[in-house]
Amino acid sequence: MERRSTLPQDFREVLHCLKMRSKYAVLLVFVVGLVIIEKENNFISRVSDKLKQSPQALAEANDTEASPTPAENGSLASLRQLDTAFSQLRTRLRNVTLQLAGELGTAGTVSPGPRRHVLLMATTRTGSSFVGEFFNQQGNIFYLFEPLWHIERTVTFEPGGANAVGSALVYRDVLQQLFLCDLYILESFISPAPEDHLTPFMFRRGSSRSLCEEPVCTPSVKKVFEKYHCKNRRCGPLNVTLAAEACRRKQHVALKTVRIRQLEFLQPLVEDPRLDLRVIQLVRDPRAVLASRMVAFSGKYETWKKWASEGAAPLQEDEVQRLRGNCESIRLSAELGLRRPGWLRGRYMLVRYEDVARAPLQKAEEMYRFAGIRLTPQVEEWIRANTQAPRDGSGIYSTQKNSSEQFEKWRFSIPFKLAQVVQDACAPAMRLFGYKLAGSPEALTNRSLSLLEEGPPSWVT
Repeated sequence: MERRSTLPQDFREVLHCLKMRSKYAVLLVFVVGLVIIEKENNFISRVSDKLKQSPQALAEANDTEASPTPAENGSLASLRQLDTAFSQLRTRLRNVTLQLAGELGTAGTVSPGPRRHVLLMATTRTGSSFVGEFFNQQGNIFYLFEPLWHIERTVTFEPGGANAVGSALVYRDVLQQLFLCDLYILESFISPAPEDHLTPFMFRRGSSRSLCEEPVCTPSVKKVFEKYHCKNRRCGPLNVTLAAEACRRKQHVALKTVRIRQLEFLQPLVEDPRLDLRVIQLVRDPRAVLASRMVAFSGKYETWKKWASEGAAPLQEDEVQRLRGNCESIRLSAELGLRRPGWLRGRYMLVRYEDVARAPLQKAEEMYRFAGIRLTPQVEEWIRANTQAPRDGSGIYSTQKNSSEQFEKWRFSIPFKLAQVVQDACAPAMRLFGYKLAGSPEALTNRSLSLLEEGPPSWVT
């Protein structure tokens, strides 16, 4: 009788193992399908986790009736065998994935590992276009230059108060969709509105290599003027569908924006399980920023220039308050990142433009290491070629910089009395970032007196 009662249990155990193997075979087929669309990494991790669950939990997860729990030794042995087999298959599938990604992307530029998302967060005239090229030049990164420009032009918010919060929320939600390669969201903000997903009005398209290479670069169309055309080739109007497909083919996504000021609003993006977001905040000496803006946006600073040269009328208090507010928003975001809150730990990096200018390749390597992306020789070569530009070859919007000389030129173009205004308004931020205050005109223009504290090589939290 005892022998007869144990046989059904053993038989059920065999059937259960066979069912389990069958289910894993189905899962494997599904995983292979996901590999083709470059989604296998996350899914395989979930499969691996399931292998460590009990057979009963697996049955429940598949909505099937749970069989009685088999004997412990036989069950664990079977699962260990399956786990080993799946580990080997994961390795093979990952290699196939990288090979397929290499064929879809630029040859030789695909780096192994998960899909990364990088946000370069800055303000105007801080060198963000130059630093953004560090990511734009890498063939396996889909890079967008200032996509939020369209939102700012379409949705008008007054600075301060609830309106500032509203703009930050809109910017954040658009960024989230762009990181997920939903480029169609921009169509609601581009003016004139795209027709059949075609637009010749994508802002600074030529600053994003991914939008100017095949297959996104379609044959040019006669009598269609593209306002922000590609720099090195003629392309037809931007096809948003092709651009979105190109984004999905690339291994990583990087965006550069000067329109996000409040780091705290990015928490939902950092915590989004679909994203692996890294935030790089770029800062620059506010005295240098003002000197650069007075050249680039001359009409907006006529009052400042007249006051500096003539001193007839005082600066308007609202302009000084705006300067102070900008410095404070930058400082508060940096302080939040440096406090290392749990949601941001390991995902925030603070970079000074002056450090990039003095050692561009070293800082590029640090930023790539922080982002978890392999720096390619292609980027290294671009940095070498574009940080030794001729002395007279660096226009106000140029990304070619004789970087070791450029970053201190502002000291000879800004009047000392303007530097004092900036120092008074931005002293807390300057102290945080390691910028020394100049106590006299001589201290400002004497290059032997450094205005930069030798802080840590980078701030990563």
